[in-house]
Amino acid sequence: MNIGVVFPQTEIGADRGAIRSYAQRVEELGFSHVLAYDHVLGADPAMHAGWSGPYDVHTTFHEPFVLFGYLAGVTSLALVTGIIILPQRQTALVAKQAAEVDLLTGGRFRLGIGLGWNAVEYEALGKNFADRGRRMDEQVELLRRLWTERTVTFDGAYETVTGAGLAPLPVQRPIPVWFGGQSRRAYVRVGRLADGWFPQLPPDSRLDEARQVIAAAAEEAGRDPAAIAMEGRVSWGGADRLIYHVGRWQAAGASHVCINTMGAGLGSVDGHLEVLAQAAAALGLGSDAR
Repeated sequence: MNIGVVFPQTEIGADRGAIRSYAQRVEELGFSHVLAYDHVLGADPAMHAGWSGPYDVHTTFHEPFVLFGYLAGVTSLALVTGIIILPQRQTALVAKQAAEVDLLTGGRFRLGIGLGWNAVEYEALGKNFADRGRRMDEQVELLRRLWTERTVTFDGAYETVTGAGLAPLPVQRPIPVWFGGQSRRAYVRVGRLADGWFPQLPPDSRLDEARQVIAAAAEEAGRDPAAIAMEGRVSWGGADRLIYHVGRWQAAGASHVCINTMGAGLGSVDGHLEVLAQAAAALGLGSDAR
């Protein structure tokens, strides 16, 4: 099982040296990958009555594709978006950006996608919030064609490409597309389209129920449910708790697990790295962790 870390978007600040030090130390500790969350804009609660989103205009978010271009130059870690809000972006541009990250990492990139929840962000980016699910289905089909074909002609309900293509193409053809989401409709979409998924559930009976929906949708689409990988997530709460919950995800069949240190009151990049060193030692990752 591959064990990675969640990039501490909301707590790492704007110092590029801190970002570099964080990623390089994560690699030294033996973790396999870095997963980054995504938001382009934060809403100002003073302008949006009753705002209840988990993030706002004051919350720090580095742009994942640009961030990953930088990290690809300073580490050899696999890089994962968890998730990019695909329907608020131009599909061909996402295909280009993802292909570039895949090239720069030598084929160590996974594109995690999802619908998002922030209508304010959709409005600012000029995209329709109401039909985002239907559009994402079509976007995934177009992404895979752009990553595997020299020239593409595509005439969909929302997307049109006429005799055009990417150069250079990515290393992985196609790049693995992983899905987030927490609803029956999202699970059906995972079963029909995803290479992997990020459960927003703990490994218990609710996860089992979600996997049944995914399996049924995969079989209906002529796909093998066992080929759909899964990445669990464990928030830091001490080494013993970490070992226990990583073990639960392993028993549930997860191919990957990510350790999230945000929200643990660590206070600084050094604080995040200190607990990740404890995590690496507890999990037996890399010689430098022991």
